[in-house]
Amino acid sequence: MKGGERRDTAVDRIRAVFADAGCTGWLHARRCSDPRAATLSVRGDERVVLASVYKLPLFLAFCAEVDAGRLDASGQLRIVPSDCTPGPTGIASFRDPVTMSRRDVAASMMTVSDNAAADVLLGEIGTTTVEKLLARLGLTRTRIIGGTADVYQRLVEETDTRTTVEAFRALTDIDAAWTVSAYDPAYTSATIPEEMTRLLEAVWSGSVLSPESTAFAQQVMRAQVWPHRIASGFPHRGVAIAGKTGTIGIIRNEVAVVEFPGEYPIAVAVFTRAARADPVLPVVDAAIGEAARIAVTELRAPLPCDSAGASSESA
Repeated sequence: MKGGERRDTAVDRIRAVFADAGCTGWLHARRCSDPRAATLSVRGDERVVLASVYKLPLFLAFCAEVDAGRLDASGQLRIVPSDCTPGPTGIASFRDPVTMSRRDVAASMMTVSDNAAADVLLGEIGTTTVEKLLARLGLTRTRIIGGTADVYQRLVEETDTRTTVEAFRALTDIDAAWTVSAYDPAYTSATIPEEMTRLLEAVWSGSVLSPESTAFAQQVMRAQVWPHRIASGFPHRGVAIAGKTGTIGIIRNEVAVVEFPGEYPIAVAVFTRAARADPVLPVVDAAIGEAARIAVTELRAPLPCDSAGASSESA
């Protein structure tokens, strides 16, 4: 079977995975640092909701500000959890005020998708700083409209509820068909999958941050705790998954770089919209992992001998 025919078969299999899981899916994958620029796309040029994946460009903008000397990564911030954006993980789950360095706030935002940490960091650098980074990288179809607190406020208003908890409870009512801005890429932070893999490739190639910040960003992304989406497609010892999830209501996403030893890293971005409003949908999570596995398998390739040797020696 020729390469183009294999690629078409992989695309069909990915579409079938999404259909079987009862969701609409978008995917883009690319081989990083490869002059042949091998890619695979399933509706990868269509606008999609970022959800908490917006924390990735926010994180990289923070790192760029540190590189420019405009922020002190080790500077201390005192944070009162009761004043923060609610969330099931991170600072918002604490009972007492904490003092953390900016870089630890950034790490919490990425590793456990800490909503409070994200809004603290966004307050430190502002959306304009994130927009400038996106513009510098030519990511013209990615935009960030506020942080998690802004999304939650709109949800409360649009569901005619009083609290975030009530708003999310309303969204999970299978007898109600909610049309909220958080589900529409025209009204919330949005991107296209192709731009997210381009962003990941820029990080892995070292072209967006200093060497020190590049190493920090990659280390933090490899420490993400969620194993139920892209990582579920690669249950192999020695394979590193460096990613960021995003979830809100029927939206479930993840972008990641998959690293097999001695091979080109592969950036993959998977975005989904479920047909059901259940708060937990393991079948969709698993579909994200399976779709990523199919795409990555199609693009896997060994590094040149000198690069593979250098990688082994440095490891």
